Amino acid sequence: MAQDKYKTGEQAPESGTYKVDSLVNGNNKNDDTEIKVEKGENFPPSPSSREAAYWVKTSK
Repeated sequence: MAQDKYKTGEQAPESGTYKVDSLVNGNNKNDDTEIKVEKGENFPPSPSSREAAYWVKTSK
C-alpha cells in the first residue's frame, strides 16, 4: 500500500510525526527530518533546505 504524501502548505489530516519524503522540485537530498504536526496545521517547507517538500507520516 502506498503512503499518502502531503505537500508543503497542505493541512495535516491528522496529528502525528511526519518526515520529508522528497522535495517538490525533484531533488532528494536524503532529508530524514521529522516534525510533529497537529491536525489542521499546514506542512512547512523542509527545515534543512527551506524548499517545498512532500511529507509522509512515520510509523511511530
